[in-house]
Amino acid sequence: MRAGDGGAGAVSFRREAHVPRGGPDGGDGGRGGAVVLICDDSLRDLQSLRRRTHYRAQAGAGGEGALRHGARGEDLLLRVPPGTVVEAAAGEQGEALAHRSWELLASGQRATVARGGAGGRGNKHFATATRQAPRFAERGLPGEQAWLELRLKLLADVGLVGMPNAGKSSLLSRLTRAAPKVAEYPFTTLSPALGVLESDERALVIADIPGLIAGASEGAGLGGDFLAHVERTRVLVHVLDLAPELSAGEGADPLANHAAIECELAAHDERLAALPRVLALSKGDLVGEQRAREAVAAWRQRLGAEVPVIATSSATGAGIAELAGELLRFVSAREPAAVAAAGEDSKDGSAHVLSGPGSGQDEEQLAEHVLLRPAGRTGFHVQRTGPRSFAVRGFGIERLLARHDVENADAMAYVEERLHRIGVMRALEAEGFQAGDEVEIGGVSVGLNAAK
Repeated sequence: MRAGDGGAGAVSFRREAHVPRGGPDGGDGGRGGAVVLICDDSLRDLQSLRRRTHYRAQAGAGGEGALRHGARGEDLLLRVPPGTVVEAAAGEQGEALAHRSWELLASGQRATVARGGAGGRGNKHFATATRQAPRFAERGLPGEQAWLELRLKLLADVGLVGMPNAGKSSLLSRLTRAAPKVAEYPFTTLSPALGVLESDERALVIADIPGLIAGASEGAGLGGDFLAHVERTRVLVHVLDLAPELSAGEGADPLANHAAIECELAAHDERLAALPRVLALSKGDLVGEQRAREAVAAWRQRLGAEVPVIATSSATGAGIAELAGELLRFVSAREPAAVAAAGEDSKDGSAHVLSGPGSGQDEEQLAEHVLLRPAGRTGFHVQRTGPRSFAVRGFGIERLLARHDVENADAMAYVEERLHRIGVMRALEAEGFQAGDEVEIGGVSVGLNAAK
């Protein structure tokens, strides 16, 4: 992602007939456009962003004479689904965007991931009593840029987990109107699928998480790529094949399959082990009603009364209504996934601290918003790099030089005047600087005179 560069300020003078007092009238450059991510609940995946690698916002227009300011660059708006996590790595600007992260959870939430560069000031701003005809203006600053990694953690109320070919996709198609791929071989589902279970009172979002296997938390199989999606759910439905030996399941022992999945969930995140469970014994039509009832009784005794156990059959529809009712009862008393996770970013990049249960505040009160802004990067330091060469480091100093043309004598005279006022020249002389020595600022070699 790269934001737009700021437009350059104009060098212009008012010259009109019968106007004795003209003077500088260069306008300012426009600010570059920003790159903004917008949370859109109509999206379900990040496919729309996979076809391109580079995204760039519009640059700001340059200023013109007669104090005409350049237009602001248009923002680049990119829509992402709820649950998108964005992390930035350092780009060409070093640490400009490094270690930033955003999390978009609620519809309409915005995150400015790259801010546009500021526009340069026209020569009108540099006119003084002793500098009445400035022949220089500021350059626009470059926009922020960085490589961003976008990861989607599905926002779902219910997550279906289980071994490959345990019947999760078939169960999802029965509970909702979703139409996931269903076939008689493992790893049929290669990406998470969503469906909506509707009732008169509310609707639940159900996510079919691709099949997990032993070692998934360490990267084995496909399930490790999607374990993060389970973090958003309120309830987990563990789909267990009643007769894996009769299908293309992962193994022939339901007890071992159940233990393997629970172990991988706990290994990925301890919080997953604490989520409420519903055990759905799938493919009951393959073993018969008697064996299905016996399996339900055995699993209820093994797991206790806190974990509902339901025998289901996607082929005949047995147990589907009972499972749907159980899920609606489980989730109805819990807050939605999108509300449970606090919103992190606002339009200006500030963090929102939301009040809620356990926060010590009245739940009926409006959420309190705390605006956090980074402190300005100030200060500089001088370093001797050779017998007659020095380097000056500092964000503000490098920014000052980047705004001006080093080939313009008037501009460099203004820069040197600013360096004198800031105290850079005194710091250079303290290190042994003499007139004619080489000084490097922001990768540019400049010639400076001794302190006045």
